[in-house]
Amino acid sequence: MLNEGDSAPDPTLLMADGTEKPVSAWAGKPLVLYFYPKDDTPGCTTEAKDFSALGAEFAAAGVAVVGVSKDPSAKHQKFAAKHGLTIDLATDADDSVCEAFGTWVEKSLYGRKYMGIDRATFLIDADGRIARIWRKVKVAGHARQVLEAAQGL
Repeated sequence: MLNEGDSAPDPTLLMADGTEKPVSAWAGKPLVLYFYPKDDTPGCTTEAKDFSALGAEFAAAGVAVVGVSKDPSAKHQKFAAKHGLTIDLATDADDSVCEAFGTWVEKSLYGRKYMGIDRATFLIDADGRIARIWRKVKVAGHARQVLEAAQGL
């Protein structure tokens, strides 16, 4: 389990445009890496739109924002276009990114157990250390909380 102050893991992200970037590609600037279950579902759409709405403020603070789910790149592109998203989206097809950050967990729905992404956000500072972790994220107001924490770096 990762803790605040730990060095951030450095798995490779498959970006929506098909390029690959390790987490360390953002070294020298803060990075918000947020994990969400699925494109085009109510909570995930709201979260992505909220981060996008604050995109200019994140950029002014020098902070990159990347959303991670298991959806394929083509689905990310459609999701971004449909909702006018301005943040980057990445695919974790092989579970390596979720495993590295501890967000691939057993869930339960109506008594059925399954593996899925636990909604969580990691604020990584310019030195590659985890400055803040939000687990079991409640979407309402979350993007603003993350922005305020990022502005304080």
